Amino acid sequence: MEIDSTLLSDARTMNKDALVKVFDLYSAALYNYALHLCGDPVTADHIVGDVFAKLLDQLSSGKGPSVNLRSYLYEITYHRVIDEVRYLRRRVPLEVADWLAQGSDPAFLRLEDQILFKQIVDAIRNELTADQRHVIILRFLEEFSLRETAAILGKHVSHVKVIQGRALAKLRRALEYRGMRKAMSSVRNGSVPNTVGI
Repeated sequence: MEIDSTLLSDARTMNKDALVKVFDLYSAALYNYALHLCGDPVTADHIVGDVFAKLLDQLSSGKGPSVNLRSYLYEITYHRVIDEVRYLRRRVPLEVADWLAQGSDPAFLRLEDQILFKQIVDAIRNELTADQRHVIILRFLEEFSLRETAAILGKHVSHVKVIQGRALAKLRRALEYRGMRKAMSSVRNGSVPNTVGI
């Protein structure tokens, strides 16, 4: 990304305009990412502040990223969230439904789509491990490549592939099980629509 590398080059010289552009370009996305992982707006805001403070500290001492500023910022955010979660000793929730709903009008979603979406969010929240949630968020919501996701998480690409594969398989099984369970309860309760022919 040429814009990213030019901006990073200017930021490394502590150019005020470049630093402001970095913040403007990445702060909202990093906030959403942190919010997905920690579920608390205040904590997410503090984390983003810490990320940019660390970036400034690194750049002022001649360290920090030399390429791919975006991945570097997400990596710092990821580690800062992990530190926060360890400190608070609580489960990392996934508040993706509210975030995704901001960009769409629910009136246009069919009822089936709304039900499926809620099932997917519930499955991500309750069925996946923390690593699996991180990989799913980075790969499919933030649209990072396997290599970028591995760099952010500090894992090998092959390990991220395994985590992603297991997460998707778990989600598939959870959704199939929920679909079967709902179908069976409908049959038991006699609430199967007449159009099914039962």
